[in-house]
Amino acid sequence: MQEEAAKLLPTEINLHAKSRLLSIVFSDGARFQLPCEYLRVFSKAAGPDTLVTGKEAVNIERIDPQGQYAIRILFDDGHDTGIYSWDTLYALGTQQEANWADYLRRLEQAGYQRQEPERGEKRARLLYFSWLAKKMRKESEDATLPASVTDVNSLLTWLGKRRKGAAPLFDLERLRVTVNRQFAEGFTKLQDGDEIGLVPNSPTPPATPDLI
Repeated sequence: MQEEAAKLLPTEINLHAKSRLLSIVFSDGARFQLPCEYLRVFSKAAGPDTLVTGKEAVNIERIDPQGQYAIRILFDDGHDTGIYSWDTLYALGTQQEANWADYLRRLEQAGYQRQEPERGEKRARLLYFSWLAKKMRKESEDATLPASVTDVNSLLTWLGKRRKGAAPLFDLERLRVTVNRQFAEGFTKLQDGDEIGLVPNSPTPPATPDLI
């Protein structure tokens, strides 16, 4: 596995700063979404036995190529010595679930309680376009999102349940979603004060009864 991983090259590397995720695709088709916290606490520069804590909200400031074999990741907490080779990134992707479970176990043993960032209610400005505005009988609204709404996917689920018959209108496959005027994906994290646009990608609305 290590020999195979070393021969693999990334074909796409994308930083989703708002969601604090590094998305990477390898030449064998493997796709990984690696949280910035995960990359930071598993940085080899910290040492294999070092338990890194307090990085729940860490983000990546910059990614620098290191020849043809690796990248150097500069984090916004000042950590800038982490070199991640392609085989290291591939291994972090394939072993992510086991690695993270072991990290949480070590945190528990050390008595450290992770603090998920951006918990609680959030305010958001929702913008409706095309037939969605007609179905909702409004072009925009200021909404208070419950704590369960943390990303675009959970927002659409919440909107679909908020009014009877609305679920088909908020199927992600029917919409393009923008967050602060930037196109977003389902995993894009939401923050207090975001402006969220919901744009149908087809001129024909789904057949639904009148919303209640």
